[in-house]
Amino acid sequence: MRKIPTNSLASRRKPELALDLSGPHVTPGASSQHRLYQALCHAITGGIAKPGEPLPPSRTLAKQTGFRRNAVTSAYERLIADGFAVANVGSGTFVAARIPARVNDISKTKIAIEPPQHGALALGCTHIDKRALQRFRSFAGRRMRAFGTEHLQYGDPRGSRELRAAIADHLLSARGLRCDPDQIMLTSGTQHALRIVLGTILKSGDQIWCEDPGYPAARKAIEHCGLRPVSVPVDASGMIVAKGRAVAPSAGAAYVTPSHQFPLGVQMSMARRLELLDWAKDADAFVFEDDYDSEFRYDGAPLLSLAGIDHLSRVIYMGTFAKTLFPGLRIGYCALPERLVGPVTAARAALDRFPGTLLEGAVADMLNSGAFAANLRRVRGLYREARDALASTLLAASNGELSVPVPSQGLHLVARFDPSTDPLVAAKAKAEAGVAGWLLAETYHRVRPLPGFVLGFAGHPIPQLVASAERLAEASLAALRTNRKANSGTRVRRLKSAT
Repeated sequence: MRKIPTNSLASRRKPELALDLSGPHVTPGASSQHRLYQALCHAITGGIAKPGEPLPPSRTLAKQTGFRRNAVTSAYERLIADGFAVANVGSGTFVAARIPARVNDISKTKIAIEPPQHGALALGCTHIDKRALQRFRSFAGRRMRAFGTEHLQYGDPRGSRELRAAIADHLLSARGLRCDPDQIMLTSGTQHALRIVLGTILKSGDQIWCEDPGYPAARKAIEHCGLRPVSVPVDASGMIVAKGRAVAPSAGAAYVTPSHQFPLGVQMSMARRLELLDWAKDADAFVFEDDYDSEFRYDGAPLLSLAGIDHLSRVIYMGTFAKTLFPGLRIGYCALPERLVGPVTAARAALDRFPGTLLEGAVADMLNSGAFAANLRRVRGLYREARDALASTLLAASNGELSVPVPSQGLHLVARFDPSTDPLVAAKAKAEAGVAGWLLAETYHRVRPLPGFVLGFAGHPIPQLVASAERLAEASLAALRTNRKANSGTRVRRLKSAT
């Protein structure tokens, strides 16, 4: 056993110990005992005080640091308790012969997390009217002041019945979907709903139809469930059901965005909707209807929801308050076919018991008071103005090189080059302009991608949108000129070599 030296050995004594009491390893504002403990740990793990060496007597260290002696004694006691030091009666306190690893010494796994975009043309940004925000604060404050016992115990895995009933009323009036509140489950968003329901109705390795191009986040959620996404092309009428039948006739489900297809913005035609429901019946499959942005309709009345046509027989309807109120709520919902309510509720209870309760009442108040509908009316006007400004600027500034269909619904638009354009043109233009948004190619999986951009217009000041659109259009024209010049030079060289 290694002999621990004592303070009586003059050669081992250190009159003072170099301590850093103000570095990043010390918590500002903490007690003197805690700051001293952190500084001592740093000195020990950093090799300033080596294993087996004596630490200064408490009186000496108190004089050196200006701390009270009892703070030094407490810090030493904690070092001993944590295994960084040992005490020998009559000899003093010593650095332990073997010290435990500190958190800072352990190599940390670096996780690449792409931060959400917030710049102009970014998708997923929203605006909430000041009056609606004031109402929400008022409702939330009132609910907190009337804090009830429902927050002190575990609740229904589906969430509060009050909010589920308010959502059921909203779906009936806004989307023509009649369902009982018991068929609604609150979630943290559509991806959360996907994971819960998919894990209940399908097993690992099962196939599920996905739109191509489509929403990448939904595809990732499906893959994380161990399922096999099957890419089904989209045309001007929505998902081409016949293609899905050809490649995966016995798939267990389909994921679609029928009201406003992501990213192309097309509406699934009524004929295609009925065709999809016929397939689901024939294959004994389910259809996930992601009805995102359905509340933001600018021209004409929206088509009846797929779940409304199906009467919630085979369609699982998913929605969220992330865009209609704000993302930080983390409140979404799904409406389930009656036969799925029991198994999906049991699955939810096994996964995370039940949703948070603190803000459910405030959201229910927003829906029931009319504040939610009033906010939608006001921001819908702002978004329509932003949409028109972005579309007209892109079209004019690009000299018509960009095709910009003006969407009748939603919070983004697509700007496309001629289909024969090299996809690298869009990538180069976006990088040169330094704008947010997506490349259209990023939403494709197997189908040959169209060259262009997916650009958000909601939640951005119009002057910023216009300036960003002008930069993107100018960069697009420059990238096109460079590409055409390069292609022209290639053709000339080929002609010369042929002759």
